[in-house]
Amino acid sequence: MSFSIHGQAVSRGIAIGRAVIVASSRMDVAHYFVTTEQVDAEIERLRSARNAVVEEIERVQHSLGALGSNDAHPELSALLDVHLMLLQDEQLTSGVKHWIVERHYNAEWALTSQLEVIARQFDEMEDPYLRERKADLEQVVERMLRVMRGMVSPVAAGAQPGAHDSSNEAPLVLIAHDLSPADMLQFKQSVFAGFVTDVGGKTSHTAIVARSMDIPAVVGARSASHLIGQDDWVIIDGDAGVVVIDPSPVLLAEYGFKQRQGEVERERLARLKNTPAVTLDGQKIELLANIEQPEDAVAALKAGAVGVGLFRTEFLFMGRNGKLPDEEEQYAAYRRAVEGMQGLPVTIRTVDVGADKPLDRGASRSGDDYLNPALGLRAIRWSLADPAMFLVQLRAILRAAAHGAVNLLVPMLAHASEIRQTLALVQRAREQLDARGQVYGAVRLGAMIEVPAAALTIPLFLRHFDFLSIGTNDLIQYTLAIDRADEAVSHLYDPVHPAVLQLLASTIAQARAQGKGVSVCGEMAGDVTMTRLLLGLGLRSFSMHPSQILAVKQQILRCDTVKLATWAQSVLVAEDPAALMAD
Repeated sequence: MSFSIHGQAVSRGIAIGRAVIVASSRMDVAHYFVTTEQVDAEIERLRSARNAVVEEIERVQHSLGALGSNDAHPELSALLDVHLMLLQDEQLTSGVKHWIVERHYNAEWALTSQLEVIARQFDEMEDPYLRERKADLEQVVERMLRVMRGMVSPVAAGAQPGAHDSSNEAPLVLIAHDLSPADMLQFKQSVFAGFVTDVGGKTSHTAIVARSMDIPAVVGARSASHLIGQDDWVIIDGDAGVVVIDPSPVLLAEYGFKQRQGEVERERLARLKNTPAVTLDGQKIELLANIEQPEDAVAALKAGAVGVGLFRTEFLFMGRNGKLPDEEEQYAAYRRAVEGMQGLPVTIRTVDVGADKPLDRGASRSGDDYLNPALGLRAIRWSLADPAMFLVQLRAILRAAAHGAVNLLVPMLAHASEIRQTLALVQRAREQLDARGQVYGAVRLGAMIEVPAAALTIPLFLRHFDFLSIGTNDLIQYTLAIDRADEAVSHLYDPVHPAVLQLLASTIAQARAQGKGVSVCGEMAGDVTMTRLLLGLGLRSFSMHPSQILAVKQQILRCDTVKLATWAQSVLVAEDPAALMAD
C-alpha cells in the first residue's frame, strides 16, 4: 500500500528507484563492563578507530584534490576539515576515556555515552545552524563505530553486490540514518539517484552538500530507515520534502513527468549563468552569494554571483574547545575568500556568536545567563564585551582588504552607543596596524538590520554606515517574538506578516532615498516566491546561497519593477498579504 513520509526539502529534483536501506551503527552498540586489566586495551581500540577514520578522511581529501574543477566540491573539503577537527576534540576524547577508566564501559558504549553528553549541549543552542552541527559529531562517532565493527561506508555498503535484490536496470535510492561528508563524495561516484536520511535540517552539512552537488534529497524524515523496506519502490521529491513509498502506477507516471520537467528546467537555468540580471524595464539587479568558508567562493562564481553579500565568519570560531583563531589564521582565511572572488567584492560579517554557542572559553556563568540566549550576549554585543578579541578580527579583515574589495558588516546593532563603540574599535584597529607598519585596505562599513529597534531608527544608521544589509531571518523572529526553531510556535513564523513587510519596506525606501546601498541576505532573498515583492519594494541587491541564484535570476528577467511597485504597495496595506501574493 502506498504511503508518504514528510521531511525537509533541502535539494531540488525528483529521484525514483528501489530502496537500499543502511541502518545506523549506533542502533546495535554492545554494552558491557570491562575489567581493570582490559581498560588499556579498550582505550587502544578507541585510538585505533579514531586514527583509521582520520586516515579515511585524509584519503577522501586527497581524492578531492585530484578532481577537476567541475567535480571538486569546496563545501565537502571544508566539512571534512570540521570532521578532522572533531576527531581531535579534547572534550570528545577525554570524555570517552573517562567512561572507560572510571566506569569500565567498553569502548563503543563509552563513545556513545560521551556523544549523548555533548549532543545535549548542542540541543540547547538557539542558533539553528549551530544546533545542527550536532550531526557532524554524530557522523564522526558513527564512522568510529563502523571501524570498530569492521564495517564500510554506508554508501559503499549499499552499492555492494548483493546489497539489494532489484534488477541491475532499476535505479537505486539510499535510505540511511545519516550521511557524512565523506559518504557524500562516494555518493556522487555511486549508483544512487538520491537519498533520504532520518535526521538533519535545511542547514545540516548533509543538506548543504546535497544542494551543492545537485542530488535529489530529503532529510529529517524521522523513521524513514525503519518504515521503508529493502527494495521498496521509492519516490524522492526534493522540491516538496516528501518521500512516497510503493507509489501507484499513476503516481509513478506523474513523478516521472515531473522528473523530466526538472531536468529540462535545470538545463534552461544553467544557460542563464552569464546573462545579466536586468528586469524588463531595464533595472540592473545585484545577485550576491552567502558563503561560510573561503572555498565557497568557487561555488559562488560558478553560479554567476557578482560578489559575496555575506561571509559568515563564525564558522572559523566553531568547535575549537576555547582556542579562538588568531589574527594570522583569520587573515589567511579572509584573504583566500577575497582572492577567490577574483576582484569581485566580498562582504565579511564580524563574528555572530554568543551565549548560546559553543565559544564560551570557560567563563564562569550560571545557568540563568542562558535562559533566553536569543536575547542575550550575542553578535556585536559579544564582540564589544571582548574588545581584544574583536580587534583581532577587525585587524585581520582590514589586512585582507589590501587584496581586493571588502565590505565590513556588523551584526545585530540596535543602540547608538554600540555604533559609536564599533566605529571607535575599527579606527583603533587601523591605528594598531599603522603602528606595526602593516599594509591594510579601505573597507566600506555596513550594518545588519535584524532587530526592530534598528529598523525603526534607520536615519541613525544611515548617518554612520555606507550600506545596510537586512537579515530577514532574525528580523522576522524578533518582530513576531517567534523562535523559528521551536516546533510549538514555528507555524507563526511569517515572512509576509504586515509588521515585517512595513519594516522591510521602510528600511529599503530610506536607504535608497539617501543613496545608500541596501540588500537582503536572509532566506527571503533566495525564495523565488518573494522575488517579485522585494523588487516591487525597491530592493536591487539580493544575497543568497549560490544554488538559488539562477532560479531568482530567472524570476528577475521576467519582472517589470514599475508595474510591481504599484502591486507591492497594495500588498503592504493588505490585512492578508499572503492572499494577494498568491493571486
